[in-house]
Amino acid sequence: MIVRWLNKLEETIFSALLVAMVLLVGVEVFYRFVLTEGINWAQEASLYLSGWFVLFGASWGVKHGAHIGVDVLVKKLPRGGRRIVTLLALAVCLTYCVLILVGSYQYLQLTHMIGIELQDIPIPKWQATLILPIGMALLILRFVELGWRIIKNETDNFGFSDEGEESLRLAEQRNPEDYDQEVRP
Repeated sequence: MIVRWLNKLEETIFSALLVAMVLLVGVEVFYRFVLTEGINWAQEASLYLSGWFVLFGASWGVKHGAHIGVDVLVKKLPRGGRRIVTLLALAVCLTYCVLILVGSYQYLQLTHMIGIELQDIPIPKWQATLILPIGMALLILRFVELGWRIIKNETDNFGFSDEGEESLRLAEQRNPEDYDQEVRP
């Protein structure tokens, strides 16, 4: 129940960040090139919005198996071997996330204690960079979920999107006459 609610919240925030970023950059481009004056805080805001978007997106990508991975050798292993290699990779990913989580928490404490603000936006820097521990916590949750699914034998890998295989499948579905028409002017 809580995980389902968290999934919805994550996807809602992920979508809202994308919309906000596109709107902000679009308005900034209009101001800069049509009205010949920029918005002072737009670049900094889009930078922090993109950071939030990337970290929410990384978590979403793990959940949906949307990340690109190099798993040519892993695919050649038997199912048990794939599970072991994936669990080892998950251990490395979890270690990395925990290190970043701890470091980002210490960084937030320091910026909060010092009282640093953003350069162009009058908000405390710790609030803008709060996504670091949030993003790492979400990634840890997603990696733990994936590890649990591997332990329960529901899957044996990260579920990477296989772009090569997908491209071959799409190419096989196309009509060969379409290729001739694309080449001709």
